[in-house]
Amino acid sequence: MRKSEAIAAESVACLNSALTRLRDIWEEIGIPEDQRLQRTDAVKRHVHLLLTRMIEEEENLKQRLLKSIDVCRKELDTVCMELQLPPFEEEDTTILQLEKDLRTRVEVMLKQKKERMHELKLLKERDQDLCDILWTSPYHIDSACVPSLQELDQFRRHLAGLSAEKERREAEFKSTKKQIISCMEELDRLPDTSFERDVVCEDEEAFCLSKENIDALQQLLIQLEEQKVKNQILCEELKSKITELWERLQIPEEERDYFAVHMTGSKGKTIKALQEELNRLQELKLQNIKLIVDAIRLELSSYWDKCFYSTGQRQAFAPFNSEDYSEDLLCLHDAEITRIKQYYESHKEMFEGVQKWQENWRLFLEFDKKATDPNRFANRGGNLLKEEKQRAKLQKMLPKLEEELKMRISAWEQEQEQEFFVNEKKFMDYVAEQWETFHQEKEREKQDRLMKKNRQLEEEIHYGSAPKTPNKRRMIAPSTPSKCRKLNGTSISSSSNSTLRSAFSGTICHSPVSRPPICAGKPGLPSRTPTRVFKTPQTKRLEKNKENMLQLNGTAMSGGCYLTKPAQRNISINSVASTYSEFARELSKATRSNTNPHILNSTITHPPF
Repeated sequence: MRKSEAIAAESVACLNSALTRLRDIWEEIGIPEDQRLQRTDAVKRHVHLLLTRMIEEEENLKQRLLKSIDVCRKELDTVCMELQLPPFEEEDTTILQLEKDLRTRVEVMLKQKKERMHELKLLKERDQDLCDILWTSPYHIDSACVPSLQELDQFRRHLAGLSAEKERREAEFKSTKKQIISCMEELDRLPDTSFERDVVCEDEEAFCLSKENIDALQQLLIQLEEQKVKNQILCEELKSKITELWERLQIPEEERDYFAVHMTGSKGKTIKALQEELNRLQELKLQNIKLIVDAIRLELSSYWDKCFYSTGQRQAFAPFNSEDYSEDLLCLHDAEITRIKQYYESHKEMFEGVQKWQENWRLFLEFDKKATDPNRFANRGGNLLKEEKQRAKLQKMLPKLEEELKMRISAWEQEQEQEFFVNEKKFMDYVAEQWETFHQEKEREKQDRLMKKNRQLEEEIHYGSAPKTPNKRRMIAPSTPSKCRKLNGTSISSSSNSTLRSAFSGTICHSPVSRPPICAGKPGLPSRTPTRVFKTPQTKRLEKNKENMLQLNGTAMSGGCYLTKPAQRNISINSVASTYSEFARELSKATRSNTNPHILNSTITHPPF
């Protein structure tokens, strides 16, 4: 049983107890029945009225709750629709709980609506501020309607983008403004237009960061930078012309140093000073035309060398040899030096490659020339090995460099649609000509050596020649008589193993006076015990060459045969010819001419003493 039902039962029990007590009181008092009836009726009316009032109050409460429920439902539906939320789902509960739930829900929805509207207001204010700064249109959103969460989120992202754009434009504006001020200072220029004054002179916060203004700002910076570059180019041209005229006019260093303060920067005052200096030098140039023309001619020769101009190409510029020094001649030389400089710059990469090949080719020729020098074997410190390594390196590098230049020149010719010439020839033709000249020179040197050798051979056959290198020294031993032959009544003897292998232009004869052996002492001098003698290197060399010297002086030759000087001049040992066939051929000629066949290859014995 519910407590309310128990309380109701107690209320009924209390009412019954009260009526019973009233009846007892009335009985004790002795109130008549009719009065009892009246009093009981009064109690009933009083209780009925009380209960009726109570019931009416509760009914009114119920009606108020139902009415509140209806109002809350309507308001809740409206708010949910405004907030774009799904309808509220009611639960199966009592009227009082339903009214409370609906009322609470309505309060929550209304609070959320108020918050959204307040946020929308703040966002719109922020949007308006950014639009005023960036000069853009406000974000479109209905202020009368409650924004949804998605709309508010989009609005916030939009404002975040505007804020980022504002920061970017502010940074760009500050950076560009700084560059513009720097350029204007460099150009010695003041703001001319109202826009330039707004940029340079006004407060940064007051500047409108619209896209048009930012674009105009960038355009202004581009114009100033272009003007700055033009001024720099103009300054460089003026400086180049001034420096060139300084060199041509041979201006003293003191005067150059005095003007050096104007040789830096590209401000307006610098340009003005440079122009004034150039005008002054131009006047001096007209006063010193001959000196200037000669300087230009030296420079022209230098560039002609760099561009590998041939003699014909150089002679094509006829004013180069003119002696009529006038302003027209100077103008022609100025135009020619300008043209050749432009030509060199447009072909600079190719010319540098050809120059590199020329330098390596020159080194190759030098090393090749050194390779034929016999004195190089006397070098110390490993120079010969270094030269051979460098020579081998150049032999490998030259073909690679030629191939690389060939490819680069071919690509350049295709790109420029013109041919590249060196000394009025295509580069590869020029290289082939150099190699051909090199091979022809080598062949000519070879033929010269061969002709020289043949002439030397003829001279040696005709006049005879002493050996160029000393023969191996032989010990003098007692000779054993063997074959003896008479030559013009003179006996010639030799050992059995000594053979005379020389060509004779006449008859071999003994010296009229026989000579003692080499080891014999001088006659008339007493013999002494030999002592140790310290010999100088020169003395040692002389002793080593004693045998050759003795032969040249008419002393004994291999086996002790003594020859006279005329006979010795007709002897050639190991120097007549380079091969045996040549030797035999020349010997045969000599034999047929003026020698007796029976004396060749015969053994000659020394006559007995």
